[in-house]
Order: sequence, then C-alpha cells, then structure tokens
Amino acid sequence: MASQTYGPGSHSRVHMLVTGMVQGVGFRYFTVMAARRYGLTGWVRNRMDGSVELEAQGEGIDLERFENAVEAGPRWSRVEHVDIDVVPLASGERDFSVRSDR
Repeated sequence: MASQTYGPGSHSRVHMLVTGMVQGVGFRYFTVMAARRYGLTGWVRNRMDGSVELEAQGEGIDLERFENAVEAGPRWSRVEHVDIDVVPLASGERDFSVRSDR
C-alpha cells in the first residue's frame, strides 16, 4: 500500500480499489469527509465483491494525504490492500459523492 508520488502543484486523478473489512463500517462516509477536507472531487461506491471503489481528483499533496487516510480507514474498518492507479482527469466535477453500488 504505497502512495503515488506527484510533482509539486500537479493536478491528478486516481482510481482506488480498497479490500478488507471496508463495507458496513462507515468507509464510504469516511472517504467523503476526507475528500472534502482535502478539497478533492470524485466518487466512492461499494462493489458486490465486498470491496470499495473510488476515484479522487485534486492537487498532488492533497491526493497523497487522502491516500494515506484511505489506507488507514475509519476506526471500525480493516484495510488489507489498496490498489492505486493514475487515471485521466475528469472535467465538470464539483464535489465528492457516493455512487450507487456496483
């Protein structure tokens, strides 16, 4: 579970797949609050396989802080693995929200 490295002042977007005990423990709410705290846009949703999927976009240093928060998870969760990939930027997003389960 290593965070990506971003250049100073860079604007990036990441896709994250989080596995472990991450459903039914407030994980999506936790990610929404963390994303808003760091000024990120994007989305989060539960997946049918028990994992949580999300995309987050913003300044590099804020994404690093967010990734660290996701890797720690909320108090009642147990994060086993976080797969992180840089993906293309999305335009027109205004906030970070919960999407329907997939």
